[in-house]
Amino acid sequence: MASRAATPPYPSGARIADSPCFPQYTASLKCLEEYGSDKSKCQEHFDVYKECKKKEREARLECNKNRSLFS
Repeated sequence: MASRAATPPYPSGARIADSPCFPQYTASLKCLEEYGSDKSKCQEHFDVYKECKKKEREARLECNKNRSLFS
């Protein structure tokens, strides 16, 4: 039986570990573990992660905007 390709066939199938925001993601989770799920103590980590994801999305949209399907 042939093995499947390591790369997902579509971007939404990508692993979180492949994201440039993975360090911010893991920092948020570690904070939650450290403070026993007290989200208020981790708000700064959440904000940093949210900003990273926003920039990642904007970069992806810009890349897609510059790409033409008809060229």
